[in-house]
Amino acid sequence: MTGDSGPEMAALVAGGTVDVPDFPKPGIVFKDLMPFFGDGPTFRKVIDGIVAHWGAGSFDVVAGVEARGFVMAAAIAYATGTGVVPVRKAGKLPRPAFSASYGLEYGEATLEVSEGAFVPGQRVLVVDDVLATGGTAGATMDLVERAGGVVAGFTVLMELGFLDGRERLSPRKVHALLTV
Repeated sequence: MTGDSGPEMAALVAGGTVDVPDFPKPGIVFKDLMPFFGDGPTFRKVIDGIVAHWGAGSFDVVAGVEARGFVMAAAIAYATGTGVVPVRKAGKLPRPAFSASYGLEYGEATLEVSEGAFVPGQRVLVVDDVLATGGTAGATMDLVERAGGVVAGFTVLMELGFLDGRERLSPRKVHALLTV
């Protein structure tokens, strides 16, 4: 097991992941992290590991990407006493929003963040569950910057290394607990 926080953290994430073939469409193997989220002691260790990696004072707010990123962002924000901002799928926010469309490994999507979600210059830790091609992460970080935030870093539970998403996000700081 490999990951940016060492083999123990990588094993914790891997142990709570279930492969679901042909979801959301044939030929895709979906990495279901719900068993991981449901294991309280493991979830706590991983959230503590993320906070230790970045340092509690290195960001002012956490942005979570819909939907599993919300779970992680809320836990990290709580652990560090910072705020949390949701990055939503298109059409889910009630106020004016910035939007960005991007390609997925199996289609296209659009994300939005509310205008005024960040104080200008606010340091933002962006979190999501999986880094694949880098489309979602890149669009999210661009939204954060368009909304006035400064990306402090990007954390995921799992990186699908064979899809080269990390390289597409360079030179931004990427932290993956498990790389497969």
